[in-house]
Parts: sequence; structure tokens; C-alpha cells
Amino acid sequence: MANKKIYFAGSIRGGRVDAALYHRIISYIQRTDVVLTEHVGKSNLNLMEQGRERDASIYDQDTAWLRESDVLIGECTCPSLGVGYELAYAEARGIPCHIFYDSTKAQLSAMLTGNPYFHIHPYTTEADIYPLLDQILNP
Repeated sequence: MANKKIYFAGSIRGGRVDAALYHRIISYIQRTDVVLTEHVGKSNLNLMEQGRERDASIYDQDTAWLRESDVLIGECTCPSLGVGYELAYAEARGIPCHIFYDSTKAQLSAMLTGNPYFHIHPYTTEADIYPLLDQILNP
């Protein structure tokens, strides 16, 4: 099924150390599918809280994107409360969730690795990610 709607989840306020990686993953996915959250890969995001009203509009937009997505792909090397919330939100709605993380840099929470709903993809080099994405997006 080409042109799936992908919700890409990556840390924003939790830390932007992997923003360039997010950008490369998003660009790779966009070769065949639509990434609803392509802004996650941009290096110039505003990382500050923007007040309850503005943050509420971000929440509304992100949850709307989640509801219309076919799959969530999360890069979870940098821990993020927001990404954890997005994963739980997607699980509650039956949206398939694939979690990537660099096993040389991080350990995932047992709340993720212990949950059989989530497809966990540890990797050691960035090159490991792309064949896995191909399997997920073009089964």
C-alpha cells in the first residue's frame, strides 16, 4: 500500500540531539509515503513551552495526525515524555507502532520493551534503520 500516512515521533522539548537523524529518516520515508509530522526533523523548532493555549493547539494537531495515521514510527534514543504519550495514544487506537533506538546509546523504558504491542527495533548504526523501514512500509 503506497502513500501510507506515517506519524513520525521524535523528541522535541526532551532534547534535539538526534534532529539531523530524524530529518534523514523522514526524508527516507517520504520517498514512498506521507509523513504527517515532517516538522520533527527540522533543526529550527521552537523548544519552549508556548503557554497553555498554544500548547493546546499543538496537542490538538498532533492527536488529529495520530488518528489519521496508518503507522507510528518513533525514534526513541533520546527520551521524551511527549513521544511516550504519542505511543500510548496510538496503541489505544490500534495504530501499529514501531520503535527505533540506538542500543549503544540508550536503553528503552520497560513500559515500552515489556509491552508486546510495540515492535521494538534496536540498532547500532544508522544504516541498520533503512532496511527495517523498507520491511515496515512495504511488507
